[in-house]
Amino acid sequence: MNRLFGSVRSRATLGATLVVAVALFVTGAAVLQALRSNLTAEAGTQAEGTARAVASELAARTPYDQLSGLGSKSGPVQVVDEDGNLVAASEDLQRISGTVTDRVEPRPSSPSPSASASPSQSAPAREDDEDEDDEDEDDEDDEDDDEDTETPRSQSTPEDEESEPSLAPGETGRQTTFSSGAATMDDDTADYRFAAVDVQTHDRGLLTVSAGAPLAAEHSAVRTALTVMLIGFPLLAALVAGMTWVVTGRALRPVAGIREEMAAITASEDLKRRVPEPGTHDEIARLARTTNETLAALETSVERQRRFVADASHELRSPIASLRTQLEVAAAHPELLDLDGAVEDTVRLQHLAADLLLLARLDAGERPVDARVDLAVLAREEAAGRTGVTVDAESAEVAGSRGQLARVLGNLLDNGRRHARETVSVSVRREGDRAVLAVADDGDGVAEADRERIFERFVRLDAARSRDDGGAGLGLAIARDVAVRHGGTLTVGAAPSGGALFELRLPLA
Repeated sequence: MNRLFGSVRSRATLGATLVVAVALFVTGAAVLQALRSNLTAEAGTQAEGTARAVASELAARTPYDQLSGLGSKSGPVQVVDEDGNLVAASEDLQRISGTVTDRVEPRPSSPSPSASASPSQSAPAREDDEDEDDEDEDDEDDEDDDEDTETPRSQSTPEDEESEPSLAPGETGRQTTFSSGAATMDDDTADYRFAAVDVQTHDRGLLTVSAGAPLAAEHSAVRTALTVMLIGFPLLAALVAGMTWVVTGRALRPVAGIREEMAAITASEDLKRRVPEPGTHDEIARLARTTNETLAALETSVERQRRFVADASHELRSPIASLRTQLEVAAAHPELLDLDGAVEDTVRLQHLAADLLLLARLDAGERPVDARVDLAVLAREEAAGRTGVTVDAESAEVAGSRGQLARVLGNLLDNGRRHARETVSVSVRREGDRAVLAVADDGDGVAEADRERIFERFVRLDAARSRDDGGAGLGLAIARDVAVRHGGTLTVGAAPSGGALFELRLPLA
């Protein structure tokens, strides 16, 4: 499991799938909510239209049994008086909930207090009062029971809660109260959206009309949309996962090739090999190019190290062999000992070992000591005791190692004296934020084709191939490496006198 999700391909696929799944879930929930709200609002508008149509008929003094909205084909409709009595209801209405009252059987309203009976009608009534007392008491008990079972009107919006002004006879209220509930008509139970509207009649007082519109379309649409989402969303997520897996696999295929080639290079130690570079212009192509550049630099460094070791071994072998021969001859024939030659070979061997040690420290990245060095003072000190060397220097302080900078100047002066006919001139000047130390000779100079090659290690030009005159070929290489470590440069050009001109440029302290 860890190996499976440890790859970039697996993590990219999982991440993309999770993002898409979350987006689909949020979008689906929002769509379902919007669909439910719109269809519920549409049903409420339909119910309100029916309620207001019935209210208009009541305002026009239409009898209850002639109301058009109470037919069996219409939705559930209730008409309730201001005392909470159900005075009219739809045909075949068997059960209802969520409206002002859950009664389904209409009960006529009580006679209006203003309606008075004639004496001829009242006398017989009094004669039968005693007979009807029990029935009246039963009716009152039934009314009390009905009042206890009334369902309160559902909650309304803040606008509905505001008290509506008194309505004039024949006027319908502007406010509509919406609620949700269920009703059973002709043995068919369904969910409805109810709308309640008040109307002030001329002869029946304040009445409340509640009409319902079915929510079957809303339920069907939501179920259909939910089914589509439950089937389609997983398929879409699986499609995204598959596409991401394929795309990332094709995108990362060059990485696998790079890895395999790097493993082969490591196993074979053949630094001449290179990783394949894709033809694209993306990050993987840049990675491949950078890897090949690193391999090229590593190959150059290793080759340089091998050549350095081979040349160092060759250079060390000569003085050591010469010194050993002289010592063996001296051991057999003391009178033939060349003491001066033995000392010379020993000094040369010592200088070569010191040069190799300094190059090793420079290659290891040794940073120079942060000290102030006046190149003018250093030039005069190094020129002292050397014949044919002139100094023209102005004060210029740089930061670095005094010993290493002295080694650079000494190597340049030795090289100049080796090739000069008569004189070597040293100058120090300022150029902007740089200090320039120049060493010029009046020799034959350096050909333009060889001006970079002479800074390579163990390189000696044809005119100086003799070890007695040309040394080991490390002086100029050491000088340039020290200059680079001090943040400067060392170049060679033509001197005004026709010889070689070496210029060391270092940042001023």
